[in-house]
This record gives sequence, C-alpha cells and structure tokens, in this order.
Amino acid sequence: MAPENFTRVTEFILTGVSDCPELQIPLFLVFLVLYVLTVAGNLGIITLTSVDSRLQTPMYFFLRQLAIINLGNSTVIAPKMLINFLVKKKTISFYECATQLGGFLFFIVSEVMMLAVMAYDRYVAICNPLLYMVVVSRRLCLLLVSLTYLYGFSTAIVVSSCVFSVSYCSSNIINHFYCDNVPLLALSCSDTYLPETVVFISAATNVVGSLIIVLVSYFNIVLSILKIRSSEGRKKAFSTCASHMMSVTVFYGTLLFMYVQPRSNHSLDTDKMASVFYTLVVPMLNPLIYSLRNKDVKAALQRFMTNPRYFFFKKHCNFKLYR
Repeated sequence: MAPENFTRVTEFILTGVSDCPELQIPLFLVFLVLYVLTVAGNLGIITLTSVDSRLQTPMYFFLRQLAIINLGNSTVIAPKMLINFLVKKKTISFYECATQLGGFLFFIVSEVMMLAVMAYDRYVAICNPLLYMVVVSRRLCLLLVSLTYLYGFSTAIVVSSCVFSVSYCSSNIINHFYCDNVPLLALSCSDTYLPETVVFISAATNVVGSLIIVLVSYFNIVLSILKIRSSEGRKKAFSTCASHMMSVTVFYGTLLFMYVQPRSNHSLDTDKMASVFYTLVVPMLNPLIYSLRNKDVKAALQRFMTNPRYFFFKKHCNFKLYR
C-alpha cells in the first residue's frame, strides 16, 4: 500500500494503567492520593527552603530545585492520567501528546542531572568540609542549576522532535498511561531506526553518565565516613547516606530497566509499571527521604507551623550563609 493511502493520526488513545472497568475508580483514588501527597510534600519543601533563613545553604538550594522538578514531572503526567480514569474515551491530541512527551523528558533529564549535582554537593560537604563554603559558592550553584535545566530542555527538544518526525498512521492506541518514547515508536508506520538510536544513546548517556558521578561521589563519602572515630557519628552519617541512596537506587534502577535495554527485550506492560515509580512514586517519596528525616527541616516546619506570618514578614537573603 502506498504511504499516501494511510490515514494520518491526529489524536492518540491512551490505554492507561489498566483497561479493567472495575478498577478505574479504585485506581483513580490511589493515584489521586499519590499526586496530592506529591504536591503537598514538594510544595512544602519549596516553601520551607525559600522562606526559612536557616535553610539558605547550597544543600537546601539543590533540594528545592529537586522538589520543583519532581512537582513538574508529576504534574505533566498525573492530571491527564487521573482524568482518563473517569472518562470512557481516553484520547490525547497529537500536539498535546508531543507537549507531554517534551515536558516529561525535560523534567526527567533534569532530575537525573540534579541527582548528580546533589551527589557532588554532598561529596564536597563531607570530604572537604573546611572548603565547602568556598567551593560550592552561590555562583557555582546557579551555574550548575542553569546548566541542568538547559541540558534538560535541549534533550527534550532533540528527542521529542526525533520521535514525532516519523509517520503515525492507522493504529493510534498507545499502550501506556502517558505519551512516552517506546510505545509511541511502536505505532510508527515508517522507519524508526534513527529516533530509536537517538533515544537509546540519549538515555544511556544521561543515566550512565550521571550514575557514575553519583557512585564515585558516594564511594568517596563512604571512605570519609569510615575515617570518623565516633561510632555514633558513623552510624548517623551512614543512615543519612542510606536514605539518599535508596531514592537514587529506585530512580536509576527503573530508568535503566526502562530504557537501557534492546527493544526486543521490552515488555510495554512491564515498562508501564516501572514508569509509575519514577513518575509518581519517587516524586512522592523524595520529600520524605531527603528532608523529613532532617532535623533542620523538621525544626523549620515546626517554626513555620507555630508562626507562619513570621516567615513572610522577616527580611532575609538567599545564600546569606555563604558567598
């Protein structure tokens, strides 16, 4: 059949997490709770690290950026996903799908790079505490965050352009709960070698490259912790690193499972379940893992709850504790 006889796709249909009618309402409630907790937790982190003068340090600056990224990542996916639980026709327009994919790629790549930046920050703080305020300066923080967002944006533009440069015709049913690279390319009626190669190289480079930074940073952190003479100090430090590494392990593990494997080994249903973790579960857990176990954040939350007006009328300057 000639290519011109194909019907061009103008909208897609998302199958969602499950196509079982009896599960739509229960799943809607479960994912609604997840999204509400994600929004509340990350907005809480953003607010506290913005208004509390005692949290104006590089570590909490990076944590605020991670919370912004987590909030954006979930918001790109969750609202449309929740709506589709309640409607019979789970459609998404061609351009809306492209926008969702671009937004998802921007936030997920930014999160990968931000985790690497945070690992470097912790490495300097633990391994070179006397030089920490000098090395991790305000200028360096702003530069690292700007480069993270710029790299995420450029990756999103390049990859999403490649994915939507191929032809989509006839079948328009995406076996997923949002527009993602793999299920989209599976619907293409043209050669997908180039976009598949771009997706694979981009994913492998981003994940493996940032993972190396994280592993090297934490390896040196562990070596420094082992030199601490106090057993209580070592136990406390190890506990903190274990919490951070738990989030990193879940996040990177699902990404590696999802993308860095040959297409022949892909199971779209399995990938769909893995996607739930890094689009909804991890953004919900990060506020708990990274901060709610932190004494400074707990104290800031207590001060905020006791006298919230104090924070908004108090004059303070970001990064006042370092130059």
